[in-house]
Amino acid sequence: MDWQTWHQRYDEPGSELSRRLEAVKAQVRDALDRAPAGPVPVVSLCAGQGRDLLEVLADHPRRADVQARLVELDPKLAASARERAGDFDQVEVVTGDASLTDQYVGVVPAELVLLCGIFGNISPEDIQRTVDASPQLCRTGATVIWTRHREEPDLVPTICEWFESRGFERVWVSEPDAGFGVGVHRFNGVPDPLVTGQSLFSFTH
Repeated sequence: MDWQTWHQRYDEPGSELSRRLEAVKAQVRDALDRAPAGPVPVVSLCAGQGRDLLEVLADHPRRADVQARLVELDPKLAASARERAGDFDQVEVVTGDASLTDQYVGVVPAELVLLCGIFGNISPEDIQRTVDASPQLCRTGATVIWTRHREEPDLVPTICEWFESRGFERVWVSEPDAGFGVGVHRFNGVPDPLVTGQSLFSFTH
């Protein structure tokens, strides 16, 4: 997969990806709005260019509270994310494998966890493994935002069930006919300790 070419579709007005990006950004903004006072740790797995978070931080009133780590394997996409982050030194962009739990030492449990652009590219077993590990990434009250296409087999309802069986409450899910899938869940449980040395998923294409 040429991920840089794939990301260019975010700039096509009216495209599925551009509309999905706007939906995710709206949910990121809402999550930051309801974050408690104090530091707001954020992690983004397979962050790409980081647009979903960085474009919201540009003018968000909680901008100074956010301490984010974006992990992206593709060096050019990671470089683009660093450029977008500019001089905002509370955003760290790591070029590396986002599936490895070691990448999140020191920043989790987080208030906001972004799992965007992942679930459509990994097996159902790896989706469930990632969902099962999400309590390691989240503090109580944290928001997880995730994406998955609605093509058959439509796993969005099942993914919701997996999250909800692990102590998450459904906040919002895009309509089935939106042309994309975005889900938002809030963690109401107690964080699990981060288990390092784990690999949560592998891309299938």
